[in-house]
Amino acid sequence: MAVTKIIEVVGSSPESSDGAVKAALDDARQTLRNVKAVDVVSTGLRGDNLDEWRALVRISFLVERVSE
Repeated sequence: MAVTKIIEVVGSSPESSDGAVKAALDDARQTLRNVKAVDVVSTGLRGDNLDEWRALVRISFLVERVSE
């Protein structure tokens, strides 16, 4: 039986909300395997000049079992 874990990650991009989502996923993939889903929770602009896109995403991945 598969077990899935969900984490929340915030990505940022100076160009677009899609770029912020991609940045969050790219960073998460550096330490996670078996990513199965990405859900965008929210996007918005941040910074003094509102020139930085941010995206809060939920990333779902399979939990690996350690064999003994």
